[in-house]
Amino acid sequence: MGVEFIEFDLVCSKDGVLIVRHEPNLTHCTEVAQRPEFADRRRSIEVGGHREEGWFTFDFTLEELRSLRATEPLTSLRPHTMDGAMEWTIPTLDEILALRAQASADRGWELGIIPEIKHSSLFHALGHDPEAALMASLAGAGLQDAGALVRIESFEVGNLSRLRHDLGFEGVLVFLAEDSGRPLDFILSQDERTFADLLTPRFLEELAHVVDAIGPSKHLVIGRTAEDTLADPSALVADCHAVGLEVTPWTFRAENHFLPAEHRSSADPAELGDYAGELHAFFEAGVDAVFCDQPDLALLARDAYLVGR
Repeated sequence: MGVEFIEFDLVCSKDGVLIVRHEPNLTHCTEVAQRPEFADRRRSIEVGGHREEGWFTFDFTLEELRSLRATEPLTSLRPHTMDGAMEWTIPTLDEILALRAQASADRGWELGIIPEIKHSSLFHALGHDPEAALMASLAGAGLQDAGALVRIESFEVGNLSRLRHDLGFEGVLVFLAEDSGRPLDFILSQDERTFADLLTPRFLEELAHVVDAIGPSKHLVIGRTAEDTLADPSALVADCHAVGLEVTPWTFRAENHFLPAEHRSSADPAELGDYAGELHAFFEAGVDAVFCDQPDLALLARDAYLVGR
């Protein structure tokens, strides 16, 4: 489609292999609940004060995970993606890196990657080291010196600092921020600072010594009014740019369910709305890049915006 980067989330298997899943809980993204041989693996865990029930990647070896089939979590909004669902397996990081190399060779220019390390502190507590494993895989794929071609993301601060200062990562680091709450490593270390605190000018200047970009929830760039329409842009983009940080918000999705009221095409939550309209508002707000679930439509919106400029 012409995208510059692909973004994917990394979690650990029981045997420490990095695999690509949005979170450790397999319940809504695989058919594990229909597998009687794994029924006894269901359990409840606490992550940063939140309790979850389900089946978790760190209770399964890579061999066991390979026997599962990946499914669409948003089945009511994206039923069309289920057509080949039972053919999908869970990829490893190394398989994604091999796919990147093949895609780059096929199109004649290098495709960038943005791996996100999910719940780093949780995996360290279980005896794994996702940062070291990621660095080893990048080296194995010849990407250890790829510069801006590799951007690593995390909702935590400590692992990004370690990547930069201890593990020698010289690519781009991105600190992700939620609408509310605190980073997991802050919760565990009893650091009371919230995501909101870290996005103030004072702390953005500190973050700029470690990271190159901020990846905020899109609502932190442009919030919503009481009528669920887009509000005026916040000062976040200007504050980040003032200290040399890029702003790359997430996640833009074309279904009405995710769009602000003025850009919905109907009351049907699964129908596609005015995706370009929402994206243009964020382009006008000065963001440097966006994370999109429908990149073909987003590229059309970007090209139309740039022609208009």
